[in-house]
Amino acid sequence: MIVCIAEKPSVARDIAEVLGARNRKEGYIEGNGYQVTWTFGHLCTLKEPHEYTPSWKTWSLGSLPMIPPRFGIKLINDPGIEKQFHIIESLMSKADLIINCGDAGQEGELIQRWVMQKAGAKCPVKRLWISSLTEEAIRDGFAHLKDQSEFQPLYEAGLSRAIGDWTLGMNATRLYTLKYGQNKQVLSIGRVQTPTLALIVKRQQEIEHFVPKQYWELKTVYRDTVFSAIVRKSDEELAEEAEKEKENPAKKKAQPVENRGIPPITDEQTGRELLERIRQVPFEVTDISTKKGTEAPPRLFDLTSLQVECNKKFSYSADMTLQLIQSLYEKKVATYPRVDTTFLSDDIYPKCPNILAGLRDYAAYTAPLAGAPLIKSKKVFDNSKVTDHHAIIPTGVQPQGLTDMEKRVFDLIARRFIAVFYPDCKFSTTTVLGEADKIEFKVTGKQILDPGWRVIFAKDQQDEAKENTEEERTLPVFHKGESGPHEPMLNEKWTQPPRPYTEATLLRAMETAGKLVDNDELRDAMKENGIGRPSTRAAIIETLFKRHYIRKERKNLIATPTGVELIQLIHEELLKSAELTGIWEKKLREIERKSYDAGTFLTELKQMVTEIVYSVLSDNSNRRVTVVEDKPVIAPKAKETTETPKKRTRKSTPKAASKTTSKTGSPPKPKEEPATPALPEGDAIIGCRCPLCGKGTILKGKTAYGCSEWKNGCTFRKPF
Repeated sequence: MIVCIAEKPSVARDIAEVLGARNRKEGYIEGNGYQVTWTFGHLCTLKEPHEYTPSWKTWSLGSLPMIPPRFGIKLINDPGIEKQFHIIESLMSKADLIINCGDAGQEGELIQRWVMQKAGAKCPVKRLWISSLTEEAIRDGFAHLKDQSEFQPLYEAGLSRAIGDWTLGMNATRLYTLKYGQNKQVLSIGRVQTPTLALIVKRQQEIEHFVPKQYWELKTVYRDTVFSAIVRKSDEELAEEAEKEKENPAKKKAQPVENRGIPPITDEQTGRELLERIRQVPFEVTDISTKKGTEAPPRLFDLTSLQVECNKKFSYSADMTLQLIQSLYEKKVATYPRVDTTFLSDDIYPKCPNILAGLRDYAAYTAPLAGAPLIKSKKVFDNSKVTDHHAIIPTGVQPQGLTDMEKRVFDLIARRFIAVFYPDCKFSTTTVLGEADKIEFKVTGKQILDPGWRVIFAKDQQDEAKENTEEERTLPVFHKGESGPHEPMLNEKWTQPPRPYTEATLLRAMETAGKLVDNDELRDAMKENGIGRPSTRAAIIETLFKRHYIRKERKNLIATPTGVELIQLIHEELLKSAELTGIWEKKLREIERKSYDAGTFLTELKQMVTEIVYSVLSDNSNRRVTVVEDKPVIAPKAKETTETPKKRTRKSTPKAASKTTSKTGSPPKPKEEPATPALPEGDAIIGCRCPLCGKGTILKGKTAYGCSEWKNGCTFRKPF
């Protein structure tokens, strides 16, 4: 008998249907020589400290660092999990062949390997590796089963990640709690959680310490067009540009541009003098240049860019977007979501006409593409940029029974996919230079010559008018040498502080280890050093909310006083530096690609944790983190009973925290958080934590506000 093991019941049912197994039994489906069973995400986890050494049950500084000589796994203590595991164990003991049908990623590999290890499976194992759950993809996957040994590096990377999170989370959380905590407060430290919090705290401090500077802008209106005086770049701006060039040496160096114009106007008197100087002098057009250009379609989505777009457009949290795209994957309308590439492999190209044909609701956009060869751009199809999975695209299956939220996410994915087969947008940029009494002015206008792919994202005229900027507008026809009267003006301005992080900008910062990067190609290069994985970043942000280290003000993420104090307390850069954590993440990726040794990684990890422990123990400053009764609007009522560095979700690293505390040495469970205060009125409620279930976030429906967890039974509803 062949035993297939999927990651959840719904996926098992899809696989069983394709295999012709239709006889439902308790915990599995049988038929046609197959037994298809399933897990519920993680059934196993790493053992807890006291299960290695009884003395580790007591929280004490003397027991640190806790580094087991050999890590072990155990079954999660849950009756439903135990029952399902024993069914799996029984099936595997009699199996001739096992097919690992877990999700095709690092975490999916870890989940199933641990179950097979715990069940003592001895027979050969094959691997089903697919990127969508359509019948065609499942059949093709079973026709090309791979040997389990091919995925050993993937498993080793997942195991190293889990052990890394356990070792650092367990030791650092106990260390900081015992050394700096007070009033029964647990200070949770995590490998990705803490540097992410540090990014938010750093940005917050930059905003708080920002000193606005006053300056003035000299402008003039000539022929109903606003021209701005050209301002010379400051030494700081020139130094910043030089630094960016150093960071990106691969970028083509542009020809050096003369630093021309008037000095920045930093006092009103100087501005007034310039204003009077040009008031009675005619304005003359000195140069007109028009440059034609093209704009390629936007990239296809990886998980992070989809989460960013959904946060910007719909205010969906990263976690909510992950749930929605996972649901679309399980409903067979979208491909595998936990990906970090925006490219497709060449073998997908022949399938694209059929996928486009399946998007019947978008026939107005797909019809012009039918009957002719599709554009094949290197910006879309590039085997070198695709490893296990390609970008998120539709499968071509007609969507049915989608919720409104799922429809919005699917619409984004479908339009991006169609757009990559459309021609580039063609435009012309016109720059007009003028001067008055030798003071130079400039205005730029942009005109769309051929919208190309832009027609797919066309908004109504009202929206376009709202978003129209000076650069987007079409200029009147000017002639070089013409001159005439003008109306100069002086506008008072203030420099602005950096913006607080939103979930969208934080996800980008995590992807690039905290560096501000707008360029797509440079961002791709820096993904190697990003902190966390696309599949776990949403869970990390949720963990920071639950620890009450951050809260949300509208869309902005704000560090609570406790979060700020915790980061200020940590002097060990390894714990809070996004860049250093990014280097660690890169090593985990290299383990996956067999270019780095897992044993070396774990040796370095143990050494690092040992150094952190001794460094903190030698601190005699007697510092403490203040317990602040912070009441964030979105914070749920929660009891923190573990020290786990990350919430164990469907796709986060396994729970690695002790649930048991000692009557003698362990800190008691933290007190229950104060009740959530009254929710704000109007649309300010959107994104707030649900006061009923404490898990979901508030969304806007057609007639009322509701909870994102409504599908899971939450009944919160607040009519408009």
